[in-house]
Amino acid sequence: MANVSIAAASSTDCRAVAQIHVDAWRVAYDGIVPSDYLAALSVDKREIAWRTAVERGTPRVLVARKDEDVVGWIAYGRCRNDGSGPDVGEIWAIYVAPTAWSTGVGRALWDAARRDLLEQGYRSVTLWVIRDNARAIRFYERTGFAIDADSAKEFELGGAQTTEVRLVASIAGTLA
Repeated sequence: MANVSIAAASSTDCRAVAQIHVDAWRVAYDGIVPSDYLAALSVDKREIAWRTAVERGTPRVLVARKDEDVVGWIAYGRCRNDGSGPDVGEIWAIYVAPTAWSTGVGRALWDAARRDLLEQGYRSVTLWVIRDNARAIRFYERTGFAIDADSAKEFELGGAQTTEVRLVASIAGTLA
């Protein structure tokens, strides 16, 4: 497990959150998402969006720090899917700096968010991922998520059709 500390994000973390967001997208989606879309991602615009979210408190955002540097983050809250019950949470996003992949940072973030979601009364969690992001899907499956077979939906991203799938995990009774 990575030697990291997990804490609620503050407004001073938003630049690092935005930088990781862009960097991770550019590496994870290379060859999956059009390259011009990835090249056009803006750290400045993402910083503004994440600062607004952190200040608003929705979604909740946790950061992972190694020493003093933010190396990953997770955003989560109530499930945004139509018709989901009040006990269904959602991982809105989770990103780790590519230089910290496979070090346990993502797992530490998920464990912290899972504990918080359980304490808030959520019993299950969903998330959406681009279907061709095999690395992310492997991570989610190792942490207890399973693909909802009937969930695939197509959307346009950067001028190309993309498919995402929903994954679901039961978290009831997993507080450790």
